[in-house]
Amino acid sequence: MNKDIKDKIIEVCDEKIAKKGTNVGLSFYAFFKNKNETPILLMEIAKWWIETHKLDHFEKAVKIKQMILDNK
Repeated sequence: MNKDIKDKIIEVCDEKIAKKGTNVGLSFYAFFKNKNETPILLMEIAKWWIETHKLDHFEKAVKIKQMILDNK
């Protein structure tokens, strides 16, 4: 993943945590607009989420944020 998408993931996680608390869950779709403007990037994140890390559809935002920070 490039730096821009990592920054976006952290930003979205921070927003969700601030609004709903540390138990808030999200899916990888949370990092994209409803219009699929970047299908290659979407598939890259989906592969990272599903194939590489075998994450559930919804995961805690704090977990995803930490995973990104650990590999930044």
